[in-house]
Amino acid sequence: MTDDMSPAERYAAARSRAAEQATALFPFRAMYDFDLDPFQLDACRALEAGKGVLVAAPTGSGKTIVGEFAVHLALAQGRKCFYTTPIKALSNQKYNDLVKRYGAAEVGLLTGDNSVNSEAPVIVMTTEVLRNMLYAGSQSLTGLGYVVMDEVHYLSDRFRGAVWEEVIIHLPESVTLVSLSATVSNAEEFGDWLDTVRGDTEVIVSEHRPVPLWQHVLAGRRMYDLFEEKSGRDGAGRRAVNPDLVRLARMENSRPTGPRDRRRGRVLREADRERERRQRSRIWTPSRVEVIDRLDAEGLLPAITFIFSRAGCEAAVQQCLAAGLRLNDEPARRRVREIVERRTATIPDEDLHVLGYFEWLEGLERGIAAHHAGMLPTFKEVVEELFVQGLVKAVFATETLALGINMPARSVVLEKLVKWNGQQHADITPGEYTQLTGRAGRRGIDVEGHAVVLWQRAMDPEALAGLAGTRTYPLRSSFKPSYNMAVNLVSQFGRHRSRELLETSFAQFQADRSVVGISRQVQKNEEGLEGYRASMTCHLGDFEEYARLRRDLKERETELAKQGAAQRRVAAAAALEKLRPGDVIHVPTGKYAGLALVLDPGLPAGRSNGHRGFDHHDGPRPLVLTAERQVKRLASIDFPVPVEALDRMRIPKSFNARSPHSRRDLASALRTRAGHITPERHRRGRAPAADDAEIARLRTEIRAHPCHGCSDREDHARWAERYHRLRRDTRQLERRIEGRTNTIARTFDRVYALLSDLGYLRGDEVTEDGRRLARLYGELDLLASECLRAGVWNDLKPAELAACASALVYEARSADDALPPKLPTGAAQQALGEMVRIWGRLDALEEEHRINQTEGVGQREPDLGFAWSAYRWASGHGLDEVLREVEMPAGDFVRWCKQVIDVLGQIAEAAPDGTPIRRNARRAVDGMLRGVVAYSSVG
Repeated sequence: MTDDMSPAERYAAARSRAAEQATALFPFRAMYDFDLDPFQLDACRALEAGKGVLVAAPTGSGKTIVGEFAVHLALAQGRKCFYTTPIKALSNQKYNDLVKRYGAAEVGLLTGDNSVNSEAPVIVMTTEVLRNMLYAGSQSLTGLGYVVMDEVHYLSDRFRGAVWEEVIIHLPESVTLVSLSATVSNAEEFGDWLDTVRGDTEVIVSEHRPVPLWQHVLAGRRMYDLFEEKSGRDGAGRRAVNPDLVRLARMENSRPTGPRDRRRGRVLREADRERERRQRSRIWTPSRVEVIDRLDAEGLLPAITFIFSRAGCEAAVQQCLAAGLRLNDEPARRRVREIVERRTATIPDEDLHVLGYFEWLEGLERGIAAHHAGMLPTFKEVVEELFVQGLVKAVFATETLALGINMPARSVVLEKLVKWNGQQHADITPGEYTQLTGRAGRRGIDVEGHAVVLWQRAMDPEALAGLAGTRTYPLRSSFKPSYNMAVNLVSQFGRHRSRELLETSFAQFQADRSVVGISRQVQKNEEGLEGYRASMTCHLGDFEEYARLRRDLKERETELAKQGAAQRRVAAAAALEKLRPGDVIHVPTGKYAGLALVLDPGLPAGRSNGHRGFDHHDGPRPLVLTAERQVKRLASIDFPVPVEALDRMRIPKSFNARSPHSRRDLASALRTRAGHITPERHRRGRAPAADDAEIARLRTEIRAHPCHGCSDREDHARWAERYHRLRRDTRQLERRIEGRTNTIARTFDRVYALLSDLGYLRGDEVTEDGRRLARLYGELDLLASECLRAGVWNDLKPAELAACASALVYEARSADDALPPKLPTGAAQQALGEMVRIWGRLDALEEEHRINQTEGVGQREPDLGFAWSAYRWASGHGLDEVLREVEMPAGDFVRWCKQVIDVLGQIAEAAPDGTPIRRNARRAVDGMLRGVVAYSSVG
């Protein structure tokens, strides 16, 4: 090739090679046994040129190479590099990777659980740790040259996303920022903001997957391709939905549902229905065992099957074991046992049984495992290690596995395209689908990856193709100023400068941009209003005035109807307050309508759990036993009319609401005692509108108006209604424009005012109480500070303090509060009650200052659901005993314990020197940090 070049061209090529060899990138590239992709090279060159970079690329594309180049540059320049990740597991994984490359002396780790070599030039940490260091003005920031923010798209997370923006805004200007993100559809917008707050930032977007991904649907015994390639007129290929799949869906979805057993005339059970469907059709949803068998036969293992349920993941493993599925040969089984025994050697034998160790090990030896947040962290890490080594070939996981952990597979299986989002069952989004299927295809191992969706009745192949073909995953800021953030900002910058800093947030940047489109819509609406005004003009008089009278009449009638409903609700609530345990009542409406026995009247003062923002949360919520043997906590919505006791019954002292036997016996007694009683029907009185003077006046004015006699009156009225609706919509848009301008700063002003009222801030000065609040991080930072200030925890023993600390962090997975949580007695119970009362005062104060928790600002009610477990564990009770009492998975228990330990550490730091609370908080940490909770996840 060089022989064909002119001397000048050869000279230029030689100079180019010499220049490249002089760069830091040249030796870095030599460290890898594969060539870097163009997007990786572009990002590394921009970094070496002194620019910040935002790299948005698909999962598994190797964007962390850019982060590792930042580490390489920092070490070459004698500076520091902080590598931040969103979760501890990912920090541990990255720490191990960097130690292998650069040695343990050069790399440290800082998470909430671990501190290893914290003064090393390269430190891996969770993002929250870096945020805390910035606010504390840590000496470790000296000499910091680069910060890598891995998985920066976490910025959208509504609970933790604000931390990413805090770090980006507050990092010193001299620090070069490397932001690594999944593929997002507004990377340029995010890059523009980074350019504004961090200086020159190169945006590098790559849509290319290094390993091609094939999409399939598994229906019955056949694997269908989702797409088929078609050649256009220009010879270019285009993807169309497989017509065989479309035909199959049309045929299957046209079949009748709900087959009946003609002999008995009843609807068949689901298992019978599935059996009959298989007999009638060659198409069915394959079982989990059938799926793994099919993938194994096709050479598509290892595979991750995403099941949006922890119980579903565990059940899948049991189904595979029961079916005798074995994916490992004998040498692999021995290797698995060796690794598992080495990694779990520190766990006491008595805990292994509680943790389900032997069932878990049997699955691993066969090459099958579950992976979800309810598992012990050590167990999850073992599954990850075995999967990467090819010793586990089928993993059933919840979607949390898709969040950053480096655990790619040859195939990914999605059982369903619907998941529970915490409030309802909802279709997964294109972004979630991309994130989940992005695990398929291992770079350097697989030629291609495979995403398999299981056939479900009523599946729409076109909708699935839309999910698979859409790359819409916009990054949306979740930034809101918190109490802790406010005192830290004012401490460093004063009030005015703090306000200015918050206005540089990505949240405000996006809000300001969105105003442009709204302004255009307002202009269009104003043009439409002119047309509507002309169309409603009446030759007999002012039709706008006439239309206003009609609206006033309608609004008055609606208002009176609402007042009547409100009065009925008040009467119903008053009747509920009179109920006592043992009253027999008739629930008038709702899912549990009918005869019921009051077990607990559920008055508001007796509440010990719940969340601000629930409907009907202020009225009584009686706990009842229905005649159908169900124990349920009812709400005022179940009682639209007043209810009275029909009779009274004695509730046996031995009655246990959790016992089916107890419920059955008492429900039977209830039916015998009161089943014959017919409740009186509630009669409504005369409607308030019938005697209202204002309604009479408006009706008289309407009849007397000149436009009332117009032959085109109703036609004019329709135009007037359209005019009114459009004018109302236009005013709402104008208010949105006003509301989106300086929104973050206005929220900060409200937070500042509340903190000033409480004595945490005084002008630009942070008081002693404010300095304590600055050391408390978390959702309930202000509540924790108020409890310290009020001395609520001063006389508590270490285990009692652990119970109280748990209320600051714990949140139940479901909002089912049918039974109040068990609490430790004595001083701990009194302190927990006082915490709820303090929260009530803060809640009222937040309402007064218009601080709304639904917008991400404010204090939720403390949840006492983990207090008993924390108390028992900190008191030294065994794992078996504690878990049996709370019916909680070991992984959840460990995670909540670690969060309690974290907040206890903060309490110890914030409490005054030499006080009992500081000493007891540290003792509580020692009491909690033992057994399964203490097992290090670094290794």
